[in-house]
Amino acid sequence: MTLRAILLAAALLAATGAAASAQESEDVIAAPVLRASVTVAGDVVRIGDIIDNAGTAAQIAIYRAPDLGTTGSIPTAQVLTTLRAHQVIGVDTRDLKEISVTRLARTLESKDIQLQVARALEHRNGLGDAANLTLTFDRDVQDLRLEASNTGAMQPVSSRFDPRNGRFDVSFEIGNDAGTTPIKLRFTGTAVETVEAAVLARDVERNEVLKSSDVIAERRPKVEVGGDAAIRDRAVGMQMRKQLRAGQALRVADLAKPDLVQRDQTVTLIYQSTGLYLTIRGKALEGGTEGDVVSVINLQSKRTVSGVVIGRGQVSISVATPRADASTTLGSASPAAPVALAAGNDSQAAAKAE
Repeated sequence: MTLRAILLAAALLAATGAAASAQESEDVIAAPVLRASVTVAGDVVRIGDIIDNAGTAAQIAIYRAPDLGTTGSIPTAQVLTTLRAHQVIGVDTRDLKEISVTRLARTLESKDIQLQVARALEHRNGLGDAANLTLTFDRDVQDLRLEASNTGAMQPVSSRFDPRNGRFDVSFEIGNDAGTTPIKLRFTGTAVETVEAAVLARDVERNEVLKSSDVIAERRPKVEVGGDAAIRDRAVGMQMRKQLRAGQALRVADLAKPDLVQRDQTVTLIYQSTGLYLTIRGKALEGGTEGDVVSVINLQSKRTVSGVVIGRGQVSISVATPRADASTTLGSASPAAPVALAAGNDSQAAAKAE
């Protein structure tokens, strides 16, 4: 290698080294730049959180962080004063007037907390499903904010319920990413199991038939209505067995199918057989609902017969006499009697049609 080549190589190496040194020098002296918004997970704000290129001062804590889940602001002038106290100067503020600082948090909503308490008490000492429990807490349950690192589920570690007074005492633990001591939560109060019940909107009398406007649906304590609470959909259209006042919850035993036939009501007596359909007026001697056997006076013959209630104001008669005498049992098929013949022009023709 000639001397000239050696000198050329040395010059190239020197130029490369100088460029690298210049780049390193530029990196070292890069000006710190202020950030417009800051997000922190802990309880302090450090220099490295609020400026880029903080260097060795990055881990120095300078402010207390806002409350969990909230955002605060700091005037830029105050930030510069604080930084100068730690020998951080020449900060590029980018003409910002203030910076915002947000502290991360995990929020447990009150409704979710109450649900977890109900689930912890579910089926304990005679209680029913969690969905049917009404809880009253000794202290109002508000939304709860935890450190963002507390990512674990609410795990019940203790659940107690006293059925004598309805008191409960439930404790939970919530784990965190750091593996340190979990957060502990405790809730106390009273629990009542409720059921959906039909409740009267007005005073009702015995034998009244309930209309839609007479009944509302409410949740009532199970101990109040027992195990036979009536629900609204099945109460509407039913007949009261006894007098009750507005606000009272209905039991199944309070209701009956409505009477389709009332005592002393004029009814239609019906005899129907193959090829024969006869009707005549009668007077009910007693009331009855569908399927009940009632006594009725045949207004044509003045005889008392028994029949089955089949509809509103309708009683079906079973005639035990020969078929040819069916019209005689119900009464003469005279023009004054409302008799309908399904086949033939008279009862004899109908009987022959059979």
